[in-house]
Amino acid sequence: MLDSIYIAMSGLQGYSKGLRVIANNTANINTPGFKSSSLQFGDLFYSNNGAPNNNFGQVGHGLSYGSTALNFKQGELRQTGNSLDLAVDGQGLFTLKDAEGKLHYTRAGQFEFNSDGILVNRSDGFKVMGQDSDGNMTEISLSGKRTSEGKQTSEIKFSGSLLTTNTTQNVTGVKVMDKAGGEHTLGIKFTNTNATTAGSWAVEVSEGTTVIGTGQIIFSNGQIVPANSKVQMNYTPAGLTAMPLSFDFSANVTATASSSLSLLAFASQNGYGPGALAGASFDALGTLSLSYSNGQTVQGSRLSLAQFESLDSVAARGNNEFDAVNPADWHTGVAGKSNFGSVKSGMVEISNVDLSQEFSDLIIMQRGYQGSSQIISTANEMLQELFSMKGK
Repeated sequence: MLDSIYIAMSGLQGYSKGLRVIANNTANINTPGFKSSSLQFGDLFYSNNGAPNNNFGQVGHGLSYGSTALNFKQGELRQTGNSLDLAVDGQGLFTLKDAEGKLHYTRAGQFEFNSDGILVNRSDGFKVMGQDSDGNMTEISLSGKRTSEGKQTSEIKFSGSLLTTNTTQNVTGVKVMDKAGGEHTLGIKFTNTNATTAGSWAVEVSEGTTVIGTGQIIFSNGQIVPANSKVQMNYTPAGLTAMPLSFDFSANVTATASSSLSLLAFASQNGYGPGALAGASFDALGTLSLSYSNGQTVQGSRLSLAQFESLDSVAARGNNEFDAVNPADWHTGVAGKSNFGSVKSGMVEISNVDLSQEFSDLIIMQRGYQGSSQIISTANEMLQELFSMKGK
């Protein structure tokens, strides 16, 4: 009967441990990147009370429990609206580096740029690692990328039609940018010179009343002649050096007698002023994309992802992070390759805890605990009965 009490005690200990695992899973049902775990149970050794046949008269000695096993099934990906909240749709984990240079891994991609412009984990400030073009691990930084330099205009394009029934035609509001980011408005006067050269128009570019330069474009059967479709000249803004300009009429420009078509107008130019950093996000391949107030975008570093070969090689360390137990079983790479998966910006992976399964396991643990407790009570009553019999 004492053996029965010891066996039942092993059950109480095992089911208490199992209850603790279930409690931890349930408590973390809303923890981003959390991976549930389950307790491994096993039976203890057996004895045959000295019987000659090992398969005869065997008696068990209770319940044993081992380590917990992590469940790395992917959790639901949930929208957050924060472009620096990231999730991996696949097997990859984000790579973090602590202040001592040790690597940790997480599925909870809740990141931000710190005051030094380095991408870090919001919860503990660990650096989020990326990879350079040579595959070397590096930090992801905004150094030198907080502003976008301006670009002076070099090409201006037009669309529409010149009316051959007109002697002259004007295009106003032609915007160009200088290298300092200043905007200038030019005007262009087109003069029909068909009487001198068939299909030709004289082009005169001016800023206010100052003529910048002149040129000529030629049409044949209403279509621009490629060799005479551009006008080149130098424009010198006040206080700056000369900048070459190309006025391009090679596409979407015609000469016609029909007034029902749209008149020739300024379409676009390739210059822009300096801009400040307006936003940062990551694409599906984990590449940093920076957008600026001048409409420009720049590509930065690529996120470094990791994956492991066996669950025996990973251990939970808390704070939604994992450590490599056997680094040889871990591999690094980038999104879009092998089984690392793709990166989802503005999303976070929530816990993979299955609450219905946890409640089901909870009932089983409760029944096991109650049964073990009942065995102890029964064995105790039998011992009490034995002692009372001996007293008589």
